Amino acid sequence: MASCNNIHQEGIEKSEPTPLEKHVMFFDIDKNGIIYPWETYQGFRKIGSGIFLSIFASFFINFGLSRKTRPGKGPSLLFPIEVKNIKLAKHTSDSGVYDNEGRFVSEKFEEIFKKHAGSTENALTAQELDELLKANKQPKDTKGHIAALSEWKILYFLCKDQNGLLRKEIVRGVYDGSLFEQMAKEQQAKKKKFIPSS
Repeated sequence: MASCNNIHQEGIEKSEPTPLEKHVMFFDIDKNGIIYPWETYQGFRKIGSGIFLSIFASFFINFGLSRKTRPGKGPSLLFPIEVKNIKLAKHTSDSGVYDNEGRFVSEKFEEIFKKHAGSTENALTAQELDELLKANKQPKDTKGHIAALSEWKILYFLCKDQNGLLRKEIVRGVYDGSLFEQMAKEQQAKKKKFIPSS
C-alpha cells in the first residue's frame, strides 16, 4: 500500500489520499474534491443500486456528512461533502478499521472475521453481521449505530453472494476503495451484453 505520508517534490507538497478518502472518491463524479447528492445518486446507480435505494442513500449520506466535512463553514442546502475532510465525518459505533486519520488498520479488519465469521471462514452471514453491529454499538449512541447499520446493510444487500454470504475480499474492497470501481465495471459489462449489435 502506498505511503500516506506527505511527499515533497520540487518544493511542492503532495499527499497520497488515505484509504478513507479513496473509499468516497468514487462518488466524486467530476473529481473536484466535492461530492453533491446528485453525484452520490449517480455513484450508487453506477454500482447497480435501484432508483429508490440510490435516492435514499444520496439524501442520507450527504445530509449526514456535509456539515461534518465543512468545518467553519455555514450550512449549505446543496449538502456538499468535502473529500479532504472525510475523516471528520467518521462516526462512532464503527469497526475501527479506519483510524482517526482515515488510515486502514489491518488488525481491526482481521478482527471482524476472527470474532464474527463463525459458520464460514472469511465471510459473514446476515446473522453474524447483526452480531457485529451489536458488538460495535456504543451505549446511548443511536446516531452512530444507525450510520453503521445503514452502511453494512446496504453493503450486504448489494454484495452478498448466492449463499447469502458477505465475503472478506468484498469487505476489504470497500475499505481500500477498489470495490466500487469494480462493481461499476461489472454493471457496464452487463449493460453491453443487452445492447444488440447493429
